[in-house]
This record gives sequence, structure tokens and C-alpha cells, in this order.
Amino acid sequence: MERIVQFAGPRQVEVADVASEPLPPGHLRVRTRYSGISAGTELTAYRGTNPYLTRTWDPEARLFRDDVAGISYPVAGWGYSEVGEVTEVSPELAGTPGLPSVGDLVWGIWGHRSEGVVPVERMVGHTLPAGLEPLAGAFARVGAIAYNAVLAADIHLGEDVAVFGQGVIGLITTRLAALNGARVTAVDAIDARLKTARAWGAVHTVNARCGNVAETLREHTDGRGADVAIEISGVHPALHDAIRSVTVGGRVVASGFYQGDGIGLRLGDEFHHNRVQIVCSQIGGVPPQLSHRWTVERLQRTFLRLVAEGRVDVRSLVSHTVPVAEAADAYALLDERPAEALQVVLEF
Repeated sequence: MERIVQFAGPRQVEVADVASEPLPPGHLRVRTRYSGISAGTELTAYRGTNPYLTRTWDPEARLFRDDVAGISYPVAGWGYSEVGEVTEVSPELAGTPGLPSVGDLVWGIWGHRSEGVVPVERMVGHTLPAGLEPLAGAFARVGAIAYNAVLAADIHLGEDVAVFGQGVIGLITTRLAALNGARVTAVDAIDARLKTARAWGAVHTVNARCGNVAETLREHTDGRGADVAIEISGVHPALHDAIRSVTVGGRVVASGFYQGDGIGLRLGDEFHHNRVQIVCSQIGGVPPQLSHRWTVERLQRTFLRLVAEGRVDVRSLVSHTVPVAEAADAYALLDERPAEALQVVLEF
């Protein structure tokens, strides 16, 4: 038997026991050690706001269809930040270059479940780097999301960059933007996160509740505004503030997962008059202009290498390690008391 975390309905979390799957050809079995909870995408399913609950994505038309829901409750095994130990390899895979062996620690995506049965093509090259503690592997995907946003921002040495949202992915974005040569201003509504942002490389911080974010950004940039703003919180008013905060012809990277109607987003104001560029960053792909060199796989591996080299300290982002049996409490914490948590990790 294996254990799997599932949402029985909005804000209803269960830990179910299900039969272990037989290992099919071309797959590996991995026993999970840690699985990080996404405080963005996952909470949309937990809260019942995810668009897939009311519509379905048509991959050929590249449109959402309203005639049928893409997912329904119970939503089982969400999660995309797992670390575990290989316990079984399909026999015909012996000798595959880069394939992990039994006993190796690996990172990947197989959801909040005690074991994953994962296709080999998703695990080649996913052995945890030497010297890297297992918990760090749970940051491969979230680190890649932040890395992707920084690539989309096209930052140049010495430019002013505002990062809106200083949760886990926002703090990593702040760090990577600073490593990329930016002068970063971090924006968030939680003072504790802004304090952490300074430790992660922000030169200035702004509390979003002050009501004059754009004006403050201009004070920090000799009146110009930021060259680039990266919006990573997924909140429409923050996206509007990001648009207001950039210079004429500036770029805004929209990397949050926005829900519902765009309340608070006024595109006839600064967006129109300052000719602001809005670029979407989403982990389904890399910026088109870099697709000849970068892939999502390279983003993940490069980020873990930066962690292994000590250039990004993800361990300090883990605020709670929670036994999987207490998963409901972990989600309630992130949903109801976000100021008390950063990265919450389920331990199996």
C-alpha cells in the first residue's frame, strides 16, 4: 500500500491508502522522502479556484473550453517538488546512460504520494548532485520557475528590477536577479518576508500596503521607474502596481498564476500611456528567444547546481517540515496564516 494526499473538495484534505502500482516497462519506482507544497498553484485546487475545475484546456486549439471541467474532486496526488530513493528499476532499462540506480536519491515530479512510478525519460539525469542534502532537491521545480522569470526579464548589469511577491519563488527570484547584476527592490505585504528579501539580495524593500508603491520605486530610481518588474504573486492589483512601477517602454514579467477576473488591473492607465511590455513567464516553456539554448530541464539542473555551489541557500526557506499524516494542517497554515510560513514540506 502507498499513501497519497488528495483534496476531497474545497479545503478538504485526506491522506488515503491505495494499492501500490505494478512497475510497467520503461519506469522506475521511487520511495518519497520529501514533497514540497506549492503555495500558489496547489492552493488554487485546495481553495477551488483553479480554472481546470470549471473548464478544460484544449492543447490543439490552445484555448480553454467551457463545456467540460478538466479535473474534478477528489484531486489526488498534486505536487511537483519531490525527492526520493530509487527502489526498483524496470529490468530492460539496465545500462541506460544517466539513469539512476537502485539506492540513488533523485528529484522530480510524481506528486504527494509515498512512492512514485515514473517514466524513465523523466528521470534520466535526475540523481541528486553530490553533497546536496536531500531536502534541497525539492526546490528544483520552484527554482526553475523563478529562473525562467529572470530569463524572461532579460536583465542587464546594473538595471533596476522590482520583484513583486516575496514568498518562496519570489525570494528565489530576488536572489537570482541580484546574481544576474540587478539592483533589486522587493515588494510584499508581509514585513517578515521583506526582511528576508534583504538577506537574499534586495537593495530596497517596499510594503505593498503603503499605497504608493510606484512612487516609492521612482524615488529609488532617480525618478525613472524600474527597468523591469517581475510579478510573481499572482494577484491582479500587484500586477497593476508592477505596470505602474516601470519606466517608459519598461518590461513587466507576469509569472504569477492569476485567478478569476482581473479586478484592479487598469490597462488604460500607465500600461497604455507608458507603452509597457507585458511578458508571460510560465514553466511549460522557456522564453522563445532562448529556446535554442535553454530548456525547462536545463533550468532545473542549473538551479540545483547553483544550490550545490552554495550560491542559493534554499534550506533557509523551509519553515515547516510536516509529517504527511498532518497534511491538512499544512494546507490550512498556508491558506489561513501565510505570514507564518514560507516553504512547507511534507515528510514521508
